[in-house]
Amino acid sequence: MEIVYDYPLYRPPSEADSTIFQVTLGCSFNKCSFCNMYRTKEYVERPWEEIKSEIDMAAKFYPDTRRIFLADGDALNLPKDRMIEILKYLWANFPSLERISCYAMPMNILQKKDDELREIRAAGLHMMYVGIESGNDIVLKKVTKGATHKTILQACQKLKRHGYILSCMVILGLGGKTYTKEHIADTAHILSESSPDYVGALTLHLEEGIYEEFMNKFGEPFLPLDDLDILDELERLVVDFKPKRQVIFRANHASNVYSIGGTIPEDTEKLLVLINSLKSHPDMLKPKYLRRF
Repeated sequence: MEIVYDYPLYRPPSEADSTIFQVTLGCSFNKCSFCNMYRTKEYVERPWEEIKSEIDMAAKFYPDTRRIFLADGDALNLPKDRMIEILKYLWANFPSLERISCYAMPMNILQKKDDELREIRAAGLHMMYVGIESGNDIVLKKVTKGATHKTILQACQKLKRHGYILSCMVILGLGGKTYTKEHIADTAHILSESSPDYVGALTLHLEEGIYEEFMNKFGEPFLPLDDLDILDELERLVVDFKPKRQVIFRANHASNVYSIGGTIPEDTEKLLVLINSLKSHPDMLKPKYLRRF
């Protein structure tokens, strides 16, 4: 028996083997011009009775569940007490459970008080995936992210301060050719200062449904990066990323031109050698028809 989901349903690549519970539907912000994930949904916080029923069913049919991901894109927007109620019930019903995670927007993190985040962590939410996208304020405004360099950094540092595992996502090519230098330099700064546990680099891919919106909101001609430009951004990101401790770095999303990964700074030189090899052999890159966001 399977859980009945309200599609579309998204989760990070690293949550492929996780059991997913939709505790919210859609995204409470839903204005980022580059994101088409939840445009067909209105944001809803699902009733406890529905969530509890799904947990009961899953506990019966998937008792060995080890990891759980709370969807949709905005689970942390739930009130603190409801989140804790869900977390405690999950831990009580899955004896083999090791980790619970969810997406989190910077604004949701900052809206939660310190004691609320401490209580949620104590109740068993271990990991959050935060979409940084870019560290540059001009780019963030042009793509209507609803966050700034300062608020994103504050949110990331706040999670780390309260003991959460932090996975950050950035988007290569988001500033186009006009803002490529600022985009990477400022993104690397946020990553360096927050030192997340994981970093995932995606590549901009504008689906048909949001292409016009993205171009209109950008406010000036958007000059997209070609594959070699993307590799150049990836190279500069790896060079400029100076974490205070080791960070697992991945650029293996379906949108990427090539799948790479390693630990920074330990594997920095190896990653740079690979990136430069790809620049010299573009025939090794993934065909464009296989890439998607």
